[in-house]
Amino acid sequence: MKTIRLKPGKDRSLSRHHPWIFESAIATGGADAGETVRVESHEGAFLAWAAFSPASKIRARVWSFDEAQRIDASFFIAACVVAVSARGRFDINSDSCRLVHGESDGLPGLIVDRYGDTLVAQFLSAGAERWKDVLADALLAATGLTQLYERSDASGRALEGLPEVTGWLRGEGAVELVLREHDWHRGV
Repeated sequence: MKTIRLKPGKDRSLSRHHPWIFESAIATGGADAGETVRVESHEGAFLAWAAFSPASKIRARVWSFDEAQRIDASFFIAACVVAVSARGRFDINSDSCRLVHGESDGLPGLIVDRYGDTLVAQFLSAGAERWKDVLADALLAATGLTQLYERSDASGRALEGLPEVTGWLRGEGAVELVLREHDWHRGV
């Protein structure tokens, strides 16, 4: 496992569980794009597991603050299940909603919306991009859906050193979707 070590005093935001580590905070270490790294304080104490992004000023995005946590396919499957179930607690008479809110769901750089029977995902960070296939399968399993459209064309991907990507990642669907909210229907 590769390690990044922070400069003295640059661990304060992580101690408050802020999930970003900026380029200027890192004293030593690095990794490939999206690779999980161990983040340590200047003194060598464990702080977090994070996805490394060599091209971004946000050099690492935290997956977990738990040293015992393994960052593997099981981690992402569980995180998707938790995020999707959290939205299921709301009594909203709609077939559309945001299912994954990036950092707030422990999945930095991933935004997922449900529109009827289709998921639309944005993989906006090097870490989310590296785990894209696992995340796509986990999201479909957690929702019971079969279609996932990728809409990773936000300008922020360029800051991560990633190209814009759009298209069907899993399944195929209609170009036009019909959404329902209460008694209202609308095509998009």
